[in-house]
Amino acid sequence: MTRDGSDAGADPEANPDLLREARAAVVEHAPALAELTPGRTGNLSVRDGDRVAVTPTGVPYDSFDAADVPVVSLDGERLAGRMAPSSEVPMHTGIYGHDRPGAIVHTHSPWATTMATLGRKLPPVHYMIAAVGREVPLADYAPYGTEELAANVVAAMAEAGSDAAILANHGLVVTGPDVETAVENTRHVEDICRLYLRASAVGEPHVLTDEQMATVEERFESYGQQPNAE
Repeated sequence: MTRDGSDAGADPEANPDLLREARAAVVEHAPALAELTPGRTGNLSVRDGDRVAVTPTGVPYDSFDAADVPVVSLDGERLAGRMAPSSEVPMHTGIYGHDRPGAIVHTHSPWATTMATLGRKLPPVHYMIAAVGREVPLADYAPYGTEELAANVVAAMAEAGSDAAILANHGLVVTGPDVETAVENTRHVEDICRLYLRASAVGEPHVLTDEQMATVEERFESYGQQPNAE
């Protein structure tokens, strides 16, 4: 039996070395969810090859260790971990199966979720949106934890060419090459949602043009510390 009382068939504590680094990364970064989402409603995952380490379901973000962290296949099969995985595994594995990023963060952060309840996508009202694309699209509503929701999110992100999506009447999902970047970009999107909604209360926010965004994207390529920089 698992710690939550379910029967996982094979020993869920087996393979303690399976995705050791990915599971440690989940433990390290899960507390960031507490800053971004109410209660225990957020989740994150880290991919390594065809396997995924994901936050366990329904527990405080600082209450589990690496051996607790569930590991699932891209088909959603539970492979290891003492705790049951997030209910949003279908969305995580659906995104990985389509785009194969290194990490995914899902939150119900208040400003992005306000956008979700208004049924609005996030347009390029600030250049930092380029961290995830030229807009954050709105994915059609579907019940949480379903294959339908996964398909809606994948479709919205693919059509917009974005690394993030607002989930109608639900929340936000952001992908990245690694979990550090995915968490950071989640904060960027949340901040831009806040700016957009505050500006909208005063007037119509100015939206950057495609040409302006292309310039931002070009400048982003040389942003930060570059290899062999003098």
